[in-house]
Amino acid sequence: MPRLIRQRSSLHGFGVFAAESINKNRRLIDYAGELVRNSETAGREARYLEEGCIWVFRVNRAWSRDAGVGGNIARFINHSCTPNCWFEIVDKTIWIRASRLICRGEELTYDYATVGDHTIACRCRPGCTTML
Repeated sequence: MPRLIRQRSSLHGFGVFAAESINKNRRLIDYAGELVRNSETAGREARYLEEGCIWVFRVNRAWSRDAGVGGNIARFINHSCTPNCWFEIVDKTIWIRASRLICRGEELTYDYATVGDHTIACRCRPGCTTML
């Protein structure tokens, strides 16, 4: 896996940055967290949304990963409407992959593809009107 670092982001709070150049399609990190049934995520999601975070990632119709419990730095990868990464779900593992060459020092982003109330304003660029 490539070296990644967490540091302050101009997009939101903390972000994850490439500590080395990363080639297109390379697996960067798995989105770790407690595996929970979707029927049990509403309270967790509401608590995280109050903090302005989205840490519950839907795996499929039955399961989600809660990065607030047992997560890794992948939970700090910010959303962007013009991302440099994408996610791939293999069984119940969520992989973050590079969608293009990522230069050393560049912040990693992917499209969260959220479902639900869309209550958080996107911060990927000035004037973006997307709601997450």
